[in-house]
Amino acid sequence: MARDFYEVLGVAREADAAEIQRAYRRLARQNHPDVNKSAEAEERFKEIAEAYDVLSDPELRRRYDAFGDDFRRVPPDTDPAAWRRAQTYADAGAGARGRRSSGAGFGSGGFGEDVDIEDLLGGIFGGGRRGGPGWDGWGPGPVAGSDHEAEVEISVEEAYHGTERSVTISGGPGPRTLDVTIPPGVVDGQRIRLRGQGGQGSGSAAAGDLYLVVRIADHPRYRVEGRDLHALVPIAPWEAALGASVSVDTPGGTATVKVPAGSSSHRRLRLKGRGLPSRRGTPGDFYAELQIRVPDAPTDDERRLFEELARVSGFDPRSRR
Repeated sequence: MARDFYEVLGVAREADAAEIQRAYRRLARQNHPDVNKSAEAEERFKEIAEAYDVLSDPELRRRYDAFGDDFRRVPPDTDPAAWRRAQTYADAGAGARGRRSSGAGFGSGGFGEDVDIEDLLGGIFGGGRRGGPGWDGWGPGPVAGSDHEAEVEISVEEAYHGTERSVTISGGPGPRTLDVTIPPGVVDGQRIRLRGQGGQGSGSAAAGDLYLVVRIADHPRYRVEGRDLHALVPIAPWEAALGASVSVDTPGGTATVKVPAGSSSHRRLRLKGRGLPSRRGTPGDFYAELQIRVPDAPTDDERRLFEELARVSGFDPRSRR
């Protein structure tokens, strides 16, 4: 059985959307494979992303609260109370079958011989193992199709703006191609549900669903951490010493970051809300990490000025704590 999604994020079942998002961002930073090099970090990160994907979506969260681990395979119009009764009947039926197989039985007028547990389930769900639409009274009856899963890779820019993909699915009666719209603001590991595009059901039973797992490809400029983006920003020594306004490329366009005077390499400057967008909450942030660079081949004037600075400056970077 999968771990409870609330337990994965470390939040209470009554937690609001903001609490869930804060928990996700904290855990994603701690367990991102680029940051956490432990053997289990990648699986833990995927588990965190799946939990957030479900609990941050009001409809998916409602279904998860109602049906638990079965929320993806329970038909959309199922009444939760009916589902719980069905589970109770199923458990009772399993016990009844075990007792019958051992010779115990229920006796005359008892529950075991007069009521078929699968008939009860079929009555609740309008189908199932027996008695569903198109069942002629013989054989196992219609069986719902299985859910399938496939991965789709996109770029950071596509995750920011949204994109479209043609996905070829194998299996069933033959390969088929689906045109899929991927909305802006998806995160790595997020699942997109395509209802009815999974395995074909038998008889008149419904097809299963297809879940597309989004993977964000490595980028030469940006590093993705949940919804936050990180990038190195080169600056000149005088910009670091005196302060400057520097243009930074982000997936949403050019932004300006103010470099405080006296900045050193690896200082991170935050651009609030300039990370990946969110359809239901707060967007991520963009972090510009400063990287001081010097001329590869300084001119005579540049060398003279650097030599003059070295002569008059009492600054010793190796003495700093």
